[in-house]
Amino acid sequence: MSTEIKLVKQHQSFGGTVSYYFHLSYTCNIEMRFSIYQPLQGKLKPLPILYFLSGLTCTEDNFMAKAGAQQFANKYGLILVVPDTSPRNTGIVGEDDNWDFGTGAGFYINATSEPWKKHYQMYSYVVEELPEIIAKNFLVQPDKQSIFGHSMGGHGALICALKNPEKYQSVSAFAPIAAPMRCPWGEKAFTNYLGINQENWRDYDASELVLISGYNRPILIDVGTADPFFAQKQLLPEVFENSCEKVGLPLTLRMQENYDHSYYFIASFIEDHIRYHAEALN
Repeated sequence: MSTEIKLVKQHQSFGGTVSYYFHLSYTCNIEMRFSIYQPLQGKLKPLPILYFLSGLTCTEDNFMAKAGAQQFANKYGLILVVPDTSPRNTGIVGEDDNWDFGTGAGFYINATSEPWKKHYQMYSYVVEELPEIIAKNFLVQPDKQSIFGHSMGGHGALICALKNPEKYQSVSAFAPIAAPMRCPWGEKAFTNYLGINQENWRDYDASELVLISGYNRPILIDVGTADPFFAQKQLLPEVFENSCEKVGLPLTLRMQENYDHSYYFIASFIEDHIRYHAEALN
């Protein structure tokens, strides 16, 4: 299992460096890409890792370019790692036909249906393979990692943390798809990736997982009241909130007045989230 990576490009940012890499993934059986921000102090000592999972249609670049996160990662002493949102150019017929399924829409689950299961193993990639690669190639504290994300990536962050409480010190999300079994995006993706038996879907639905996982750390979620996907019932944070109340899990759900689904929204509250994770990691 190779952990060799190849540098694509690099930029100086707030005293640290943003770097883009690709590598051959043994999990997804194809070339995968990620970006990483290493703060200035990361050149001198190992730092904790904060993973960000992006939303539909995004790549490993959107968050790094738009969220304004580097200055706060530098301020709080965290390494940022952002994977791509799916395998690409797999040759699967129809993979580029839809913006909300296939390329750019891996949903951070392990597909079990043909023809997707050979490459679309994003859950295992994020939870197992990528941390191995980061630990092997960078100066990090591999036992100190947290995770957050946006939209589809908010869903991904929640399920990764709920299913692996021992791996992540904290989790937060911006406008997550919080109950994918009950929304059109989730139903479409899960039907195609996991098959029609909805019992198999529960394993990747945060609102279901919270009821059985035993996860007991606080969770932070921000949603904009002007988010069109909130209005369209794609996000359903109230369903997740209800599940958290049932099991007594401490959830801070903040409805941010007049904010939408964009990176303007993320950039407005990014320091809150990075500080939140820094407190848990340090």
